[in-house]
Amino acid sequence: MTTESPTYSRGQLARSTGVKGETIRYYEQCGLLAAPGRTAGGHRMYTDDHKRQLNFIRRCRELGFAISEITGLLDLAQTDEKTCEQVRQATAAHLVDVQAKIKDLRAMERTLKDLIGQCDANSTAGCPIIDILLFQSH
Repeated sequence: MTTESPTYSRGQLARSTGVKGETIRYYEQCGLLAAPGRTAGGHRMYTDDHKRQLNFIRRCRELGFAISEITGLLDLAQTDEKTCEQVRQATAAHLVDVQAKIKDLRAMERTLKDLIGQCDANSTAGCPIIDILLFQSH
């Protein structure tokens, strides 16, 4: 007795993973998700392997990994020659990028608070925020 593994349409895969159908198509087009087999009628049929891979991709995206970084992690995950150190290095490099973005966001936050503070203290018809954005250079 053989048991066939379940298959999913794109819509079923989307519902079961929380990834939109258009995003699944995009991941296929950029080579991040393996192309599925097709039925005799030409419909795509995804497998549990696709589901696992898509969940992996979704989790990576939630952590802010870029497509190229996810490709590298998938390559490492699919080879017998991977080491935890290689995955750790890739993740640590991503952490450095995230920390830099956080630093930039904090600087933006301070600037925006300063702009709002200038506007709060203003009692004239003009708007200091507009003036600064229009006329001030770096």
